[in-house]
Amino acid sequence: MSTGIVKKKFVITRFDPDQDEVPKTQEYEIECESHWKVLDAINHIKDEVDASVSHRWSCRMAVCGSCGMMVNGEPTLTCKTALSSYGDTVVIEPLANFPVVRDLVVDLDGFMHKFKSVKPWIVRAKEEAASADLTEKGTYAQSPEQLAEFKQFSMCINCMLCYSACPVVANEPEFLGPAAIALGHRYNLDSRDEGEGERNEIFRGEGTVFSCSFANECSEVCPKNVDPAAAVNQAKFGAVIDWAKKLVLPRGGA
Repeated sequence: MSTGIVKKKFVITRFDPDQDEVPKTQEYEIECESHWKVLDAINHIKDEVDASVSHRWSCRMAVCGSCGMMVNGEPTLTCKTALSSYGDTVVIEPLANFPVVRDLVVDLDGFMHKFKSVKPWIVRAKEEAASADLTEKGTYAQSPEQLAEFKQFSMCINCMLCYSACPVVANEPEFLGPAAIALGHRYNLDSRDEGEGERNEIFRGEGTVFSCSFANECSEVCPKNVDPAAAVNQAKFGAVIDWAKKLVLPRGGA
């Protein structure tokens, strides 16, 4: 009876900023169980073979988005991807288009700045001008149809695979990027939100929605089927309509 054990070679990028000027690779040949995900193999190498290997992971349920890496040249959520999808040699690198902190760990500070810039939260004018009348505060009702307008774009887990796949990010590091735009657009579509005008001002800025070339690579690699490419194009349209309204309508007009 088959034991379900297969032998594979892993070629892992190694980089220690305190010792290395440029990244290098290191090979590990290990026995893997046939049901393993890619992350299981990396964890085995870390736990049983070489404790110096650095990588990032958390939930192992395709929810936290922490374990994104390049696997055989493709941005991949390693906890979700079956090891059996690959041949005898598996090449694992840090996500492309990000500064490398160490080995397979990348620096996400740049993304977090972009993420915050689109105000990914519900903006309410009444909350900004807080009323003393407590009766005005409470739950904002929303119908299933209103939820359906933005639900797809709310599924983003910030795994950064879309940034790693995006050719615009590769050439223009300041590009706001697929995930940040999709999340900003998600709140523009939310019936409870009143911050659309502020976000559209951001979207019309340099290095934002109009920098997108619609390669669609971001949607191809998204593990949650968010379709950030669609969000970017809808955000383009919304930003233009918002600009046109401001030209036609008087200030404060409706």
